[in-house]
Amino acid sequence: MSEAERLMQIALRLAELGRGQTSPNPMVGAVIVQHGEIVGQGAHLKAGGPHAEVHALRMAGDRAKGATVYVTLEPCAHVGRTPPCADALIEAGVAEVVVACTDPNPEVSGAGIRRLQQAGIRVTVGVLEKQAQALNEAYFHWRATGRPFVVWKCAATLDGYIATHQGDSRYVTSPEARQSVHQLRQEHPAIAVGVGTLLADNPQLTIRLQGRPLNAWQPLRVVFDSNLRSRPDAEVFQGPGKTLIYTSVSDVKGGRAAQLQARGAEIQVVEADLHGRVLLPAALNDLGQRGLTSVLVEAGPTVAGALLRDRLVDKVVYYIAPKLLGGGMTAVQGRDPERMSEALRLTRVSVSQIGPDLRVEGYVSKLDTQH
Repeated sequence: MSEAERLMQIALRLAELGRGQTSPNPMVGAVIVQHGEIVGQGAHLKAGGPHAEVHALRMAGDRAKGATVYVTLEPCAHVGRTPPCADALIEAGVAEVVVACTDPNPEVSGAGIRRLQQAGIRVTVGVLEKQAQALNEAYFHWRATGRPFVVWKCAATLDGYIATHQGDSRYVTSPEARQSVHQLRQEHPAIAVGVGTLLADNPQLTIRLQGRPLNAWQPLRVVFDSNLRSRPDAEVFQGPGKTLIYTSVSDVKGGRAAQLQARGAEIQVVEADLHGRVLLPAALNDLGQRGLTSVLVEAGPTVAGALLRDRLVDKVVYYIAPKLLGGGMTAVQGRDPERMSEALRLTRVSVSQIGPDLRVEGYVSKLDTQH
């Protein structure tokens, strides 16, 4: 590993500090080096806050002059909620900037690099580029499609059931796996379920980790509820954070809608599909327009089946418990191919053990199924 790669790895680890909280901005880390010594470092911790380069420059102070800066994403060159980072680097008098990858934001997209070069600063691009792109896979996807990166999380028994015939699902997996899910929630700005899951399980959809205050940042809770069947006393309306309901009911000025709004819920009407259910692509497009780069879907078989049928799932995180039910509720409904060759395929699959359970991760192949 070269010295440049070692320092970029440090910057990538710093970028991770903002995971889940920077949307719609990317996660970015920066390291400033002067004569082989790290004199400044920083990360973009939340949207609207100072960018990584600014934190690093503040730490470095006068020692930034003539230094080399390692940054995981191209410095911005436009005025958003904060001034351009490229200008800050120029004003600080840095001598060189090493960039992992360019920013797909059309307002940046090479402009930051050109501005640095025009100011006489040496720029190197491509150090640990793949790792940097993987770090911000949700941001890159959102920029390319306008929709959030969709991660479907599921927990099932070894024979593929997520609940008994009576709907009992507490608990499929171990305490260790459930803690892993809370860590997963921390990586996404939104968590989504269908109204069926809301009524059956009454989930809180919050991050609950040991040592983490409950009143700390919480993801947006999203409920797909075509006919506004959500109960106003549900847990998602009790705890910290905000709840957004997508419905296909046109009148949201009275009745159940007023009760839900009184509990702090926002209700967004979107178009319906042929069965009168919320059109999920429309809901995802709205989430994208709100600046949510990713969403963790913890929904039941109906919503999961619809998302998979429409190829809207980008990544799967599947927990398998060493239990056998022999019958019950399956993880996916509504997708009923006739041939095995029509199955959706996962790529870049990884498997890990968490307590007694297995966690399988993979990306849904966007290629047509092979026959």
